[in-house]
Amino acid sequence: MKRLNITIPEKVAEAIEVYGNKSKFITEAIVEKINKDKKEKLDNLLIEGYKKEYSSDKEINKEWEKATTERWPD
Repeated sequence: MKRLNITIPEKVAEAIEVYGNKSKFITEAIVEKINKDKKEKLDNLLIEGYKKEYSSDKEINKEWEKATTERWPD
């Protein structure tokens, strides 16, 4: 464990008074925010990757379109 001295707005300090273990509450809130930020970053990377690959996927689909629409021999 590491001890930190932090400054928070008075209203926030008042709002967390209802929690018995403030350190645990603050730790959980920080971990939740970190995880949310990581997920958002990953989502943005995936969206960016999909956008980059869209045109090549479209070309591949066109190449295979003829083969998939042709009739199979009887």
